[in-house]
Amino acid sequence: QVQLVESGGGLVQAGGSLRLSCLASGRTFSIYTMGWFRQAPGKEREFVSAIRWIDEPTYYTDSVKGRFTISRDNAKNTVYLQMNSLKPEDTAVYYCAASRYRLTTSAVGRENQYEYWGQGTQVTVSS
Repeated sequence: QVQLVESGGGLVQAGGSLRLSCLASGRTFSIYTMGWFRQAPGKEREFVSAIRWIDEPTYYTDSVKGRFTISRDNAKNTVYLQMNSLKPEDTAVYYCAASRYRLTTSAVGRENQYEYWGQGTQVTVSS
């Protein structure tokens, strides 16, 4: 079993920055891809970003490219999402997710490819 705990959410002004963290515990050796999804009120959950744990290719949805950066620290079993130039449209609950598969472009954004999910952390961007 794998447990994921997100942290780092909060309230920030438009144009500001936040860094989200996701700490993985349990059978972390089974994780090959970690990702971030978000869900705004009244909207569907959407893919944000992902990173493969070992070989480190990264993936981003178009709306965050150039603003968000995903990274990981193997020693700490932690994945980060650095969010810069935040916009009100980024307001959502952000969820960390882990997959047992080495996901590529065609599958990385699909929720059903991820077996483990964190509790979510709220990000609110004021205008």
